[in-house]
Amino acid sequence: MRYVSTRGRAPLVGFIDQLLRGLAPDGGLYLPESFPDLTDIGSADDYAEAAFRVTFPYVADDIPADDWGSLLENAYRRFDTPEVVPMIELGDGHFLLELFHGPTLAFKDLAMQVVGDLFEYALGRRGESVTVIGATSGDTGAAAVQALADRDGIELFMLFPDGGISEVQRRQMTTCQSSNIHNLAVAGSFDDCQDLVKAMFADDAFRDEHRLSAVNSINWARVMMQIVYYVVAIARLGDSVTFSVPTGNFGNVYAGHVARRMGARVNGLIIASNRNDILTRFHDQSVMEIREVIRTTSPSMDIQVSSNLERFVFEALDYDGDATAAFITGFREAGKVADDRVAGAYRSAFSAAMLTDEEGAAIIADLDAQLGILIDPHTAIGLGAARRLRPGGTVVTLATAHPAKFGDAIVAAIGRPPAVPQRLQAVLNAPESFEVVPNDAETVTSIVARSRQEF
Repeated sequence: MRYVSTRGRAPLVGFIDQLLRGLAPDGGLYLPESFPDLTDIGSADDYAEAAFRVTFPYVADDIPADDWGSLLENAYRRFDTPEVVPMIELGDGHFLLELFHGPTLAFKDLAMQVVGDLFEYALGRRGESVTVIGATSGDTGAAAVQALADRDGIELFMLFPDGGISEVQRRQMTTCQSSNIHNLAVAGSFDDCQDLVKAMFADDAFRDEHRLSAVNSINWARVMMQIVYYVVAIARLGDSVTFSVPTGNFGNVYAGHVARRMGARVNGLIIASNRNDILTRFHDQSVMEIREVIRTTSPSMDIQVSSNLERFVFEALDYDGDATAAFITGFREAGKVADDRVAGAYRSAFSAAMLTDEEGAAIIADLDAQLGILIDPHTAIGLGAARRLRPGGTVVTLATAHPAKFGDAIVAAIGRPPAVPQRLQAVLNAPESFEVVPNDAETVTSIVARSRQEF
């Protein structure tokens, strides 16, 4: 299995090389040259075994089977339920797939717990160290901090929009006192944070000197591990499934697309957007246009530039790196782009709907009143999109985070706070440590360079 850059101008690499590089040298995102056919996953109740069956073809040339199996077993022991991703029936063929039973109570743990172990495994084998750079709209940061804290050979810099995530999301990052963790609150949006990360990777000398690697879903390993829960959900239900996916940076829903490409019985994929609805507008209007980021009660989706869309564009353009680079570059320079091939493939692959904060709050209140089930604002957007589009057959909405991570939004929706799990209690009153920085590449780069030298 070799990995190709979406820009088409970087050498093909193996799994470990793309893992440690994160972003390709030509600025593209890595993905496999082809997707393997899905094999029998065994018991859908054994999540680690299912994960092994789904993902081993992607790593087999670089990681022995015994090592990969042990790594997965160790990662999923850290979840608070043996099912790892429990499923709740809502009625009328609709289910919630709970993806928030990991250490930071968000779906990002399902990939980051594995990726953290992977980094340590790969660096230990090679006797190397890396500087991991990430940008987060909320949950990725907490998952990455928890997964990489105190790891040998890893220095993590996590950028987040100052004031643009929930208090709990921030505290899950900033209360970590590990010396290898650096949290930077950027005076800007998540898109600004993401641009700062990409600017550091685009500086060849800086990237090579500080051995940069990525922890966002621009790293293929993150997407790869998210494929698993789509396959597991289908196996448990024994039926074709339409998934409704709260969507921001496109990595989660793209993983569902890859599961379908591998042969999983994915009947449909719903892109559920909040008011930052660039992906929904692209579906409806065939034009992708950047607008100002609006801060909402579902902050992990407050994104206008969805990095992982580039992987889908590359597929839609028949793996033409130059055409993909032209599409992405034109989009960023003009703030909008239209391409009939991409738009047509996108409409064929996905459906889409947008919900406002008020509509999401009404969904939260209704589910609480009718079934006594409390969901977070992101999951509410997904559930509302599924209800609005009414796909036939079995439907699974991905429940992406625990409601206690968004207490203010829950109080506004139902008039009372959510119960706070023990895992969150410790961060609510612990001291925080982070640095507020301007939205300026030179400033952020200098901070990384200075800390890296000390490391």
